[in-house]
Amino acid sequence: MSESSEPRLAFRHIEDEKWYEVKAQMPGDKRVSVWEKYLEWTPDRLCLYARYDPGMVIERHGHMSDHVVYVLEGEITIGDQVCTKGMHVTLEKGAIFGPIIGGSEGALLYEIMMGDPRAVPEDKEAH
Repeated sequence: MSESSEPRLAFRHIEDEKWYEVKAQMPGDKRVSVWEKYLEWTPDRLCLYARYDPGMVIERHGHMSDHVVYVLEGEITIGDQVCTKGMHVTLEKGAIFGPIIGGSEGALLYEIMMGDPRAVPEDKEAH
């Protein structure tokens, strides 16, 4: 926010936003994906709704900003931790987590990243 502008107040309804397929895999003959709806995307903040298909796997990685994940429905497993509805996960900038695996019913998440949302794989050479 510049010194001359007023603080912004914004409203978005999740039903008004479009799903984007952001990652996909083909384990066997079935396609599984991560889908996202973007509620806010500025240089300072990214707020999104994410849907993991059952069995979707995301490699161990970190982010270039602090990152908060809240499980709204279903479950994901992060490393050895099963995260069910109501679980809150905090990653500080540079913390590594994963792999992330969508549960048998998939998962619906609300995520917030404060700053640069780019992911950094744990094994940069492999990616």
